[in-house]
Amino acid sequence: MITSEQVYQALRGVIDPELKRNLVELGMVRDVEVVDSRVHFTLALTTLDCPLKDQIMDNARQAVLALDGIQGVEVALVEMSAEEKQRLSQGDVQPGQVEHLNHVRHVIAVMSGKGGVGKSLVSSLLAIALRREGHQIGLLDADITGPSIPKMFFPDGAQPGTTPMAILPAESRTGIRVMSINLLLPSEDQAVIWRGPLIGRAIQQFWGDVLWGRLDYLVVDLPPGTSDASLTVMQSLPLSGVVLVASPQDLAGMVVRKAAQMAQTMTVPILGLVENMSYFVCPDTGKRYDIFGPSHAEQMALALGVPFLGRLPIDPEISRLCDAGRIEDYPAKAFVPIAKRLAETAPMARRFH
Repeated sequence: MITSEQVYQALRGVIDPELKRNLVELGMVRDVEVVDSRVHFTLALTTLDCPLKDQIMDNARQAVLALDGIQGVEVALVEMSAEEKQRLSQGDVQPGQVEHLNHVRHVIAVMSGKGGVGKSLVSSLLAIALRREGHQIGLLDADITGPSIPKMFFPDGAQPGTTPMAILPAESRTGIRVMSINLLLPSEDQAVIWRGPLIGRAIQQFWGDVLWGRLDYLVVDLPPGTSDASLTVMQSLPLSGVVLVASPQDLAGMVVRKAAQMAQTMTVPILGLVENMSYFVCPDTGKRYDIFGPSHAEQMALALGVPFLGRLPIDPEISRLCDAGRIEDYPAKAFVPIAKRLAETAPMARRFH
């Protein structure tokens, strides 16, 4: 299956005859979509009166048609804004300058009050399940000091692309667009030793300086707790709402209630509660065991006044696939109804661009 990143790579070979640079580097390529064997993308020209526009369009179309399996290419034209034209001529890119180019319908943050409950796993399974339903999905890893998303999706590592105006998210095997600090580090083992303001600034840049394009859902994996990073996301991103993640222990329930209080204080809707590591089914006998004690998730959701979305089991296969960078191979049957329910109820992003 051809991915949008492969389309971008093909278009890097198309040179603007006037500016002598490739279309992707110039920030002209936008809203790439691949559906079956057809590709649609938009070209932003410095002017729609450009006498070379037919040549540019034809070169771009032929470059994409050269990809194996592509049977049709549709190209739309738009004109750059005055600010974009000025930045292109000056080569001066200011932070957050591509936010207006992103069209994200729903932004869902996944949070809890503590670490170790599986926020990154829930974020990943949510993104995978929504992608399987045919949606365009982005996954933003906002855990700057403890990023784990790239390890789960890219067995051989990955690097984001770049344009003069923006960073392009890496794309997973099934077409999920991923951005994480670990994609920018020379080694995945390198520690990020930053104070709160730098962490907040990085999260803001992952929203405003990354060219996400057109997405149905952007899933944001939050770090543990209710401090700087979570506050930055709630104040800076147009959240549709948050999904709370709990585990059966009473301690986890206490800190989840703190996270819920934070969301309510920030007037961010709580879309529901998911309980992770809820039970284990013995493969030999089929008997179910509540390893961390009986579940109280439904009572907790009722007390918080939020929907209970479902339970996820302890499954050794998840650990194996995450370690191998193949989380997208997990069937995630237990997560399908959760994702469908969120897709039906999640409101539009509070500030739609």
